[in-house]
Amino acid sequence: MPSSSDPTVVTLPVLHRVLIWLGAPLVGAVLGWLLKLAIEWAATWPWVPFEKPIKLVAGLSEPHLTIGALALGLVAGLVLAFLFIADYVGVVVDDDRAVFTHGDDRQEVRRAEAAAVFLDGKHLVVQGHQTEELVRTRGELPEAADLERAFLAHGYPWVSGDPLAAEFRLWADGHPDLDAAAHSYMRLRARALEKDQKDDAGELRGELARLGVVVREEGKKQYWRRLPSGPS
Repeated sequence: MPSSSDPTVVTLPVLHRVLIWLGAPLVGAVLGWLLKLAIEWAATWPWVPFEKPIKLVAGLSEPHLTIGALALGLVAGLVLAFLFIADYVGVVVDDDRAVFTHGDDRQEVRRAEAAAVFLDGKHLVVQGHQTEELVRTRGELPEAADLERAFLAHGYPWVSGDPLAAEFRLWADGHPDLDAAAHSYMRLRARALEKDQKDDAGELRGELARLGVVVREEGKKQYWRRLPSGPS
């Protein structure tokens, strides 16, 4: 496929952004109003958990109760819309390099460094010529078809999946093919995954990469493989 000199920007479409910014507050306001009705209904029961706060809220005069419920839902919807859009990954691809942004995080990789570009579940991965992972994104990704078109249009080696997927092995603590340092990081990372601490898990992925170990996860399970140049 011929390449294009113009950069290709792959991100959340403007229409989708508008729908999120408008839709999330609207849904939040409706839920706030329903919550108000539920509180008023619960206040009529002879006994209900958190009886005092429920009756206190239900006793507020109108229209203050309704306005407060709608405002609370509206604000909650705006917060959720902001968090969703902030978690979105922006991708800019040209003939020389690809740039990935996620919040304040920015990663860049040159086309000449990329041996394979593919989707691994919810992650976009750029694999180097030594089978190392140059990029593994975090956050919500654009449509897979849009990403594929963008990378192919600029001559990147897009593939349908990880070409080295068969080399990954399920991590078992104490496995003799990994040294003590790698197992230590894997244990820490297992705890980070259990607690859904994505930033910590990402940092530990980097530490393992420096030891020549590539790691991926499926749910809470970790899988690993060695780089050809990694320590034996």
